[in-house]
Amino acid sequence: MTSRSRLPFFIGVFLLIAAGIVLAVWRHLELGIPWLAGEQRPVWMIEARIDFDGNDEPVVASLHVPDQPPGFRILSEQAASPGYGFSILEKSGSRRAEWTKRLVTGPQTLYFKAQFIPDDTAQSPSPKREPKARRVFWEEPEATAVQEILAQAEERSSTPESMTRELIRLMQPDTRTQNTTLLVTDEDYLDLLVDMLNHSGIPARTADGLKLRDARRRQSLMPFLQIYDGDRWLTFDPETAAQGIPDNLLLWRQGSASLLDVVGGDNSEVSFSMLRQTVPALQLMTMELKTNGLGLISFYELPIEEQSMFRMLLLLPLGALIVAFMRIVIGIRTSGTFMPVLIAVAFVQTTLIPGLIAFLSVVSIGLVLRGYLSSLNLLLVSRISALIILVIFITAGLSIIGYQMGFNTGMTVTFFPMVIIAWTIERMSILWEEEGAREVIVQGAGSLFVAICAYLAMSAPLAGHLTFNFPELHLTILGLILLMGQYTGYKLSELLRFTPMKAYD
Repeated sequence: MTSRSRLPFFIGVFLLIAAGIVLAVWRHLELGIPWLAGEQRPVWMIEARIDFDGNDEPVVASLHVPDQPPGFRILSEQAASPGYGFSILEKSGSRRAEWTKRLVTGPQTLYFKAQFIPDDTAQSPSPKREPKARRVFWEEPEATAVQEILAQAEERSSTPESMTRELIRLMQPDTRTQNTTLLVTDEDYLDLLVDMLNHSGIPARTADGLKLRDARRRQSLMPFLQIYDGDRWLTFDPETAAQGIPDNLLLWRQGSASLLDVVGGDNSEVSFSMLRQTVPALQLMTMELKTNGLGLISFYELPIEEQSMFRMLLLLPLGALIVAFMRIVIGIRTSGTFMPVLIAVAFVQTTLIPGLIAFLSVVSIGLVLRGYLSSLNLLLVSRISALIILVIFITAGLSIIGYQMGFNTGMTVTFFPMVIIAWTIERMSILWEEEGAREVIVQGAGSLFVAICAYLAMSAPLAGHLTFNFPELHLTILGLILLMGQYTGYKLSELLRFTPMKAYD
């Protein structure tokens, strides 16, 4: 009967622990929050430079810019072109950066910069309408040559992908026949491939890719061939027939839209420069949260002052877990249940050695003054109130002395919780009177030991990073504390009681 009554409890605890872990993994995968504080991520800065000559008339310059290229995520975009109006427009399914100016004369240079994050899971969006192969009209004798080449490629293939590979191989210089020689020229080779594939019933188009190499300038786009297999666009190298997007290749343009249009200018050209940067993953995550609107579920949207408060506040459950483990499982006696957590918080602010010195000084002087207050036979409330005031005077005195000696104790002692320390001094004094000095030393040493353990855990950079960026992990901590609350076995420290029995055996 007892075991059945505990089953819902254990199920609830399991769900708490699982929920904390699952939500933390979701936050890591969806929001990109790193598990480690010092993790770095690569970011590619791409700069497109447009040069043209103005013709003493209004100018509209339009550059095709990527929209969710496969293998990359866009982090930021900006233009650097003084005197020009700039906007990013959607035109006929194409995303274009457009510059405008009323009157332009002489050589002009425009810049477009974008940051891209490598992401193997990023894919181009599926087309809203399924692409269809367009009709292509051929005149004789080209029409007969096209039919014979397509028939030969179709005979050696069974899918659109294999058909494309065979057609590219048949068009290579070392395998050309009289028919391919009639059709192919160096200038229209890729356009010819696209027309022939569309003629065979396979939707095809051209694409331009940018090979990413660190610190390169004045780079040109590389042409690629794409076909639609009924589900997505597949990319092929038109020279080697290799299928797939090569490593470190950014598809800048996909489709039939022109790369660059300049109205009101001549001799236009575009070139690309690139630079590989390394950015802390946490900084990258905060930048993405601002752009994708998911910052509402992050502490980073709060003011800096409140962020600092929560960074400290979210460490408390970790300290509570350690105190619960030390008291329930290990069996260490402390002065007060969670006084060690508050001492550990103070140590986090003051660092360990100055915090220990300040704490021992305040408590020691406070015990002496508490002995004097005891001789006055004051009521409890008056005694505690007087003790709080005396503790404040003690900390103020230590602050002044520390400052005069060149130490920062004056800055750090104030972090100790005054009321809690006053109660600790009161309890230690009563314990001294009832149990003797030995029990005071045991509980005081236990409190300091547990506080130091909690401080070491709470001051670890990984602990601060995880508790602040993955607050759902506190559900897991809550589940572990609830589990320890069901522990009724022997404490490890109690095993010392059975040492004489072992010696007797």
